[in-house]
Amino acid sequence: MSNASGAFRYLTIFSALLFFVLAVIWMFAPATLLANWGVAFDGGTTGLVGRRAAPLYAGMGVALLLARNAPPSPARTAVVAGFVTTCLLLALLGLVEWVVGNVAAGILPAVSVEVGLALAFLFVVRAEGRIAARG
Repeated sequence: MSNASGAFRYLTIFSALLFFVLAVIWMFAPATLLANWGVAFDGGTTGLVGRRAAPLYAGMGVALLLARNAPPSPARTAVVAGFVTTCLLLALLGLVEWVVGNVAAGILPAVSVEVGLALAFLFVVRAEGRIAARG
């Protein structure tokens, strides 16, 4: 089996770094993201939930970083499936919260990034599969 493609490697590194940045922001400055979304930061409940989300972002970042050189395999597929599921559910949740008026339109850039990352991973993995099938 071949090593990971360059596209997969760069996409996992980029995504991992993005998730590490989000983890730091959620841990130490959750009010920053919440303000962009039009959500009041009370320091209590919203702070607690934001800080508890930080390790989840960090954990996903670690999984992606460690998978960056993995060749196509069931384990790598599981990591990608988990990441795509995470991104798409976050995007769906963001859209629902926006539609019902719980957040402002400031959530839409986050939704766009989440959908974009999910589609990018699906595209890269599918392209690798087509290449492997030909070779």
